[in-house]
Amino acid sequence: MRKYLLVLILIPLWGLMLQSSCKPQPREAPVKVERVGIKMEHVRKAAVADQFYPAEPSRLTKQINNYLDQAPKTELAGEIVALISPHAGYVYSGQVAAYAYKLLEGLKFEAVVVIAPSHYSPFKGASVYHKGGYELPLGVVPVHEELASEIMDKADIIDFHPQAHSREHSLEVQLPFLQTVLGDFKLVPIVMGSQDMATCRTLAKAIADSIKGRRVLIVASSDLSHFHDYDSALKLDNTVQERVAGFDPEGLAQDSAQGKNEACGGGPIITALLAARLLGADHTKVLKYANSGDVTGDMSRVVGYMSAVAYKSSASADSAEVKKGQGLTPEEKQELHRIARTTIEKLVHGESPPRLTPLTPALQEKRGAFVTLKKRGRLRGCIGYILALKPLYLTIGEMAKAAAFNDPRFSPLTADELADIEIEISALTPLRKIKSIEEIEVGRHGIYIKQGFHSGLLLPQVATDNHWDRLTFLKQTCGKAGLPADAWQDKDTEIYIFSADIF
Repeated sequence: MRKYLLVLILIPLWGLMLQSSCKPQPREAPVKVERVGIKMEHVRKAAVADQFYPAEPSRLTKQINNYLDQAPKTELAGEIVALISPHAGYVYSGQVAAYAYKLLEGLKFEAVVVIAPSHYSPFKGASVYHKGGYELPLGVVPVHEELASEIMDKADIIDFHPQAHSREHSLEVQLPFLQTVLGDFKLVPIVMGSQDMATCRTLAKAIADSIKGRRVLIVASSDLSHFHDYDSALKLDNTVQERVAGFDPEGLAQDSAQGKNEACGGGPIITALLAARLLGADHTKVLKYANSGDVTGDMSRVVGYMSAVAYKSSASADSAEVKKGQGLTPEEKQELHRIARTTIEKLVHGESPPRLTPLTPALQEKRGAFVTLKKRGRLRGCIGYILALKPLYLTIGEMAKAAAFNDPRFSPLTADELADIEIEISALTPLRKIKSIEEIEVGRHGIYIKQGFHSGLLLPQVATDNHWDRLTFLKQTCGKAGLPADAWQDKDTEIYIFSADIF
């Protein structure tokens, strides 16, 4: 029997040009038009209008535009492949979602694949709504029937289960945002009944194989932890943020299986990241996190929300990030040095670490960073975050403490050594996976090498301080990872480069 086609709700933003060069057009309320060729019996009616979002078109448009106007547009040097967006009522999660959808202003796609979890109907595999469209207050969104059929034909676990779509809010709430920022577009709505890794891999491959060469966006729909106190929610939700920021869907799947997070759409997130990787994405970025307690003030039982993006970096991505990193002012660099030294001095004397307050927005940006300690010119400790997990000023405080007291190569720093300690800070740009070692510029780039469970990183200044050429730098980084010196040539070895603002 021929499979039915189902609609996807993943957000792969495929083929996007440099974000900084795209000037968004003024947003206008979508026009509600009769879709020629769509039979009404195949149109899925809005199920949660006036519950999760306003049913009156003008009120809905005004609310979404207000969220978009308050969200800063993150500049990405590359093509957007996928988005992650929450799916609670707009009053709770709409502002977080706007951080993702803001990236789409002025863009056009052949289709949007939305991937969402099933909250009401248990079934195995994934369901694609393959005919007709979704009717919402802002108009009917037609299904891209050809693309939906292609995805369904890729695997037996991808089919059409009508009950999976009839009441499901997690997919529906993404559509008014998409209508507002994109105008007319076609949809592939997908609801996942199973969220195990095997299903995620199968669905991701089916999506990637079907949309390759097309201008298609993937959107994954998910909320995070549910009904814990504020601090417990932060702990659970940070594990998801770290896995997404590290472009680690396998780690996210492992965490989910072990109960280390409660993302109700963990499967859609994993699927979106796997598909994005197959489509060439090499960077991810968490755009915004908040929970319901930030809105209501009730910290006793909160729900967590996150928006994020996966994108394919452009050739100029590295230079753009370097330029951004070098934007720290002399005063900001001086403040980071003060944070590092004050933290070490207080802790070495048995006092509590200083209470840190960022002086400028640049110090609040999430960036990876290393703190290096030298004693009379010789290394005395060096530890850092590779990924941009925390605001820069907090990262420096934590890494200064770690370099002084937790570097396993050295004994903890003592008060007698303080006068001889020099502090060097390296604020990193995001990692960029390379295809050729010719992209490595000694003196400008650091290297991060990963193979299986082995990984190692060397900062840019290590190569220049030791007068290494490119090949020596690669071999030394392999050694740092616990790999043979020539492991960089193995097909299973991933090589990343980054730049650093060193001061």
